[in-house]
Amino acid sequence: MRTVRAALLGVLAGTVGTAALTLSNELEQAVTARPDSYVPARTLEGVLGLGEARDDRRSWLRNQAWHWGFGAVVGSLRGVMAGAGLTGPSSSALFGVVRFTADEVFENATGGGAPPSTWSRGEAAVDVLHKSVYALVTGAVADRLVAAR
Repeated sequence: MRTVRAALLGVLAGTVGTAALTLSNELEQAVTARPDSYVPARTLEGVLGLGEARDDRRSWLRNQAWHWGFGAVVGSLRGVMAGAGLTGPSSSALFGVVRFTADEVFENATGGGAPPSTWSRGEAAVDVLHKSVYALVTGAVADRLVAAR
C-alpha cells in the first residue's frame, strides 16, 4: 500500500513538475521566438490510433492532454523512487534520464517525433533544459510529499 500511495503522490509531483516545465517553456519561447511544438499531439494520435487533427483547437487540446497526462503519469515513478529512499538531486537527475528516454520511446515509436540524433544542438539543449526543470521540480515535490513521511 505504501508503494501505491507513493505512486499517487508522484502523480501530483509530476503535475507540479509539468507546470514548471510549461513555465520554463513559455519563458524560453518568449526569448527565442521558437514556435510551439506539436510532437505531443502527434504522439497521442499515434498511441491512440487517431487521425491527425485537422484544426488548431483539436491539435492544441491533444498537445495539452499528452503533455500534462504523460508528465503526471511518469511522475508516479519519481514518487515510488522517493518511497524507496531514492531522493535528492542525484535521484532527480536519474529520473530526468528516465523521463527523456520515455518521451523518446513514445515519440519515435509512434512517428510523433524525430530521433535525438537528428536534432540540432539548439533543439537538444532546449529539450534537455525543459526536461531537467521537470525532473528537478518533480523530484523536489516527490521527496517532500513521499520521503518526508
